[in-house]
Amino acid sequence: MRFEFATASRIIFGAGTLREVGKIAARLGIHALVVAGKSTVRAKPLIALLQQHGVAATTFRVTGEPTTEIVRQGTDLARQRRCDMIVGFGGGSPVDVGKAIAALLTNGGDPLDYLEVVGRGAPLTKASAPYIAIPTTAGTGAEVTRNAVLAVPERRVKVSLRSPLMLPAVAVVDPELTYTVPPAITASTGLDAFTQVLEPYVSPQANPLTDALCREGLRRASRSLRRVFQDGSDAEAREDMALTSLFGGLALANAKLGAVHGFAGPLGGMFDAPHGALCGRLLPFVMATNVRALQERAPDDPALARYDDIARLLTGAPGATARDGVAWVETLCNALQAPGLSTYGITEADFPSILEKAQRSSSMKGNPVRLTVAELEAILRAAL
Repeated sequence: MRFEFATASRIIFGAGTLREVGKIAARLGIHALVVAGKSTVRAKPLIALLQQHGVAATTFRVTGEPTTEIVRQGTDLARQRRCDMIVGFGGGSPVDVGKAIAALLTNGGDPLDYLEVVGRGAPLTKASAPYIAIPTTAGTGAEVTRNAVLAVPERRVKVSLRSPLMLPAVAVVDPELTYTVPPAITASTGLDAFTQVLEPYVSPQANPLTDALCREGLRRASRSLRRVFQDGSDAEAREDMALTSLFGGLALANAKLGAVHGFAGPLGGMFDAPHGALCGRLLPFVMATNVRALQERAPDDPALARYDDIARLLTGAPGATARDGVAWVETLCNALQAPGLSTYGITEADFPSILEKAQRSSSMKGNPVRLTVAELEAILRAAL
């Protein structure tokens, strides 16, 4: 057995840990570019903490999905203001944008020089500028991953800028920051987190360390995702989902994802659709298709037994099988109101383009079984 595991240099988890950021930042630099979301009001306490510890702050807003152009703008601003460190504060978009800016700040060039699939795919050669990642949603786990997912609008695709050199210096995960997230976003981000502890568990690159993270994440999400959707003030459930998101980021960075994300990436680049909602809609159909394909073509594959494990973890029933797990997930996704793909204007006429892009996606390579074009098309049709 051989495996590797890489993550942020330091992870700090717990309610109220945001208050430690000023002291941490003061050890890393003197001028931070704070990459925040649509509203900079939520970032004001963070900026005050930085300033209290002698760290100047320049704010850069990310108002939508992360794109190559937004990264260019943020990198230019960081250079103009002579920022020597980056702080990403928000959902997956600002955290990923901050990660990309930190990489370009030291490596130079354009995002397209390094992007996979549609860019040159050149490797980063220098460590990123010091980066502190602070998520305010429980979803992507981007605070501990080695890539930034960026949209390339002219190509209608989302792809990754990826390198071990992009891992944040510090990840601060404070569940209190998620308390005010509204139900719809709680559901969308939560389904992403849930998917990201399920897909790495059945990935061919799973290892004992990622397995432990995925099992614990599945247990916590199974008891808390629906609770936190129904009552956002449930502090225990918020903590569970913040941990699930963190565990998912750790797992996917070291064991890959699967067909759900293989579809969700291209779909997010082609249509204005929340990533987590796409994952929630696709997940039960991908699970059912994977289980059927494994039973028919690779009945001895360990992934098939792992789907039984997932069912037992989710349902709590010792005799549960993969089929029970699929049914449980479908019920959950319906309860969280994950909308059909057609909600976002997706039609069968789009299938050829979606399938072509999905098959080239890096996430698709982590699926436990190679799915045929017909099987992939059937998943899309069922998810419409």
